[in-house]
Formats: sequence, C-alpha cells, structure tokens
Amino acid sequence: MDKVVKSDAEWRVELSPEEFHVLRQAGTERPFTGEYVDTKTEGVYSCRACGAELFRSDTKFDSHCGWPSFYEPSESKAVTLIEDRALGMTRVEVRCAACDSHLGHVFHGEGYATPTDDRYCINSVSLRLEPTK
Repeated sequence: MDKVVKSDAEWRVELSPEEFHVLRQAGTERPFTGEYVDTKTEGVYSCRACGAELFRSDTKFDSHCGWPSFYEPSESKAVTLIEDRALGMTRVEVRCAACDSHLGHVFHGEGYATPTDDRYCINSVSLRLEPTK
C-alpha cells in the first residue's frame, strides 16, 4: 500500500473544516448526525481523505451507538490500531493505514451478534460510500 503523506496546509486545502477536524485532529462528529449512520446502501466505504478502501457494506451493522458500525475492515491491513488514553480512558483508535487519518475507535467484547464481536465505531465524515448497485 502506498503511503499518502501531506502537510496540514495541504490537507486543509483538500478537506472541509469538519473533515480536517475529525480526520487530521482526531475529532468526533456528534452522534446520530453523520450521513452513513442509518445507510443500508450496498457498496464500499473508502477514506474521505485519501480514497483507500476501508470497509464494505456487508460488514456494517446496526449498533444504535450513533455512528456507523462495522465488525471488520475490508482487509486486515486497511487500518491501523493505536492505543488511545485520551479523555481519562483507554480505547483503541482506528486510523487509515494509507494516510494515517483518524476514523474512529474499535471496541471488542460488547456482545453484538457479529462474527468478530468487534464494533468499529467510525465517523461518517471520515468515509465516502461508493455504491455497488
């Protein structure tokens, strides 16, 4: 996978202020406001910053958490996982492996009826959906 490396100035030109805040500054969009929270469209979810494929719609599920949820990335090397100790808690941050953009967090062992028992809780603003039908 080719790495995408750009300066903050370059990202600011390409991304909206909200996209820059979430993708490059590890922000979070408000729950239940993202365009893909309730989307059932079949397709491929790519990184809004660099276009790398991240998730497929067949791994998306309703977690009712306020953000799109997936039980696994489309490829094991599509994302990187980083321990996040911000806000006084330990979580696992999910980043795009190609451009290092913040996507959201992954949680394990919450009891969802998915093959992995993982919930990749991803900001809609971090994604772009390309429908397959």
